[in-house]
Amino acid sequence: MVPAGLCAQEQPALQVETLTPEGFIEREPSGLWTGHNGILVRYGTATLVAQDVSVNEKTGEVIADGNVRIQRDEQVWVGEHIRYNFKTRQMEAEQFRTGKSPVFVAAEGLHGDITNRVYFATNAFVTTDDVAQPFQKMRAKYIKIVPGKYVQARHATLYLGDVPVFYFPYYSRKLDERANHFNFVPGYRSRYGPFLLSSYTWFWGDEFEGRLHMDYRLKRGVGTGADADYQLGRWGEANFKYYYLRDEQPEPDVNGAPFPENRQIVRFSYQSSPLTNLSLKGAVNYQSDAGVLKEFFERAYRQNPQPNTFFDASKFWQNFSLDFYAQPRVNDFFETVERLPEVKLTGYRQQIGASPLYYESESSFGYFHRRFAETNGTVPGDFAAARADTYHQVVLPQTFFGWLNVTPRVGGRFTYYSEATGPGANTDEVYRGVFNTGAELSFKASRTWPGVRNNFLQVDGLRHIIEPSLNYVYVPSPHHGTNDLPQFDYELASLRLLPIEFPDYNSIDSIDSQNVLRIGLRNRLQTKREGNIDNLFYWELFTDWRLRPRDGQTTFSDVYSDMVFKPRAWLTFESENRFDIDRTEFSLARETLTLQPGTAWSWGITYFYLREDRRPLPTAWGAGNDVINSSFFYRLNENWGLRASHYFDVRDGKMKEQAYTVYRDLRSWTAALVFRLREDSNGKNDFGIALTFSLKARPRFGLGSDAVSPYSLFGS
Repeated sequence: MVPAGLCAQEQPALQVETLTPEGFIEREPSGLWTGHNGILVRYGTATLVAQDVSVNEKTGEVIADGNVRIQRDEQVWVGEHIRYNFKTRQMEAEQFRTGKSPVFVAAEGLHGDITNRVYFATNAFVTTDDVAQPFQKMRAKYIKIVPGKYVQARHATLYLGDVPVFYFPYYSRKLDERANHFNFVPGYRSRYGPFLLSSYTWFWGDEFEGRLHMDYRLKRGVGTGADADYQLGRWGEANFKYYYLRDEQPEPDVNGAPFPENRQIVRFSYQSSPLTNLSLKGAVNYQSDAGVLKEFFERAYRQNPQPNTFFDASKFWQNFSLDFYAQPRVNDFFETVERLPEVKLTGYRQQIGASPLYYESESSFGYFHRRFAETNGTVPGDFAAARADTYHQVVLPQTFFGWLNVTPRVGGRFTYYSEATGPGANTDEVYRGVFNTGAELSFKASRTWPGVRNNFLQVDGLRHIIEPSLNYVYVPSPHHGTNDLPQFDYELASLRLLPIEFPDYNSIDSIDSQNVLRIGLRNRLQTKREGNIDNLFYWELFTDWRLRPRDGQTTFSDVYSDMVFKPRAWLTFESENRFDIDRTEFSLARETLTLQPGTAWSWGITYFYLREDRRPLPTAWGAGNDVINSSFFYRLNENWGLRASHYFDVRDGKMKEQAYTVYRDLRSWTAALVFRLREDSNGKNDFGIALTFSLKARPRFGLGSDAVSPYSLFGS
């Protein structure tokens, strides 16, 4: 390689180098340089590579032929014959290609504007596919390119393969990931008929992102809406969504009455941390009826079927936090405990002076209104009351013999309730005190076997850690039982055992006497895999021994087990179980096997059993479950993939839901064709098919979300 420096009056200087042993460079006295057989020209951060070049060192103009490639900043230009001026950035080319991921352009007749550094071309196509023969492209008679910023096209036609699908008199595309774009989801569903869900996403700077929705469902009608996401800097971010549908065939509710024809949702959320240790959060979730979210926004419904409306402001200090929380009800068909508002002061565990004692507290005041769902014109038994609660506890953490951790504690709670009002009110003004004490004992022991090796189990040394624990709680009977109190914060159904000690147990209005010992055992068997510590086996086991059971309680609670076995890095077995000792049967069983040996295929299968529990209690689980879920993915090659998902009801012996998806990688886009057949709550079959496109630079769904929620591919 023979380098040659070109002295120029302006800095940086032009430089010319040969790239191959056959390359050579010549200079004339006038300052004209010629190079052949592989030449590199560099000017500052800009470079040009070509087979043959002619360079004018005074003007900075280069005439290049043969596999010409110009790169300036992040923009790349490719052609066979290009005239380019490094100093003015003027460019001319008969045919060329250029791109800055994720947008690429090919065109003819390129010429540049010297002053504004804007380029114009004719007979062009714009695409996001980084291949010679793109699948989707925008053909245009005329384009304008502003490097690093945007591409504008006039008289443009969108092509999928060789088929024209849409005409744009004017089209503009930013040369970055935040580019305006359309999205279409065509399909068919039994409850909709043929449908087309369409949206247009646009960006205003780095702060604002908006989407307009225009949907058509043959059986249900036209739906329209708008979304907006706004970044407010130190003041956080705000999100807004509105959607309206004039439903031509409303489905019936649980009582057989049809939902209204005018259906809509309004959703708003806000969160920020404008000041140090200050957090603000809020949300408004309005919907016209109880079914609109489930029928038209299945993804959001499965995440949260009854979203709340609330405002929360929290201020944090080193040892305390102050929280202001307000929760009104905006949907009359949902049961809600209104908090208008609730103010809570929390004291974190902190040392009392130089003593070995530690103090923690939690105090709150609020006005609460428990509002039951209003359906079919019934008058619910709502009730409301004010409540002031304060809890204080002192703990004494100690370590004996260097390994035994003992933490005795003593605390007390005082709660005031005003006289309840409302049609369902049946409690008077109440003052209640609650005393609690207890102690927690635990220790950790471990042993290592560094010489243990097993290639099949990917074992490189072993370490076993065992952690037994005992947690005793004693709460004498309060002088006012739970029947004397309005129930606002009450126990809810939970798959795990509820906490037994305060303040972790926060169902204030359900507090009753306790004399219980929680017995726990944790095991971890660890090894080294790829230089990191990995759990080969984890098992957590515990139960409650009720020394004095209350009415309706047994001596021992369910035995709870949580276990994870990972014999290889790509093979995991997870097991969560609750076993009823008195009935000698399982209350809960959830077993999951996950295999992911590489990128070619993966399979996850889960068995879930939940015993039927129809007791008239808030903690009852209801109808129960006995189902098998399976999701299998197979990559045929780098362009094609398949996924099959199944939901089988063991109790009924029926396949309640099955979905099959075909994926096609379109370089910058991913296409998914999904088929789904399910049996709805009324026993009717609901069949659907949809075609979804997702831009890789702006994916519509999070990584792996289509695996756990294939219904999201229907655009809802």
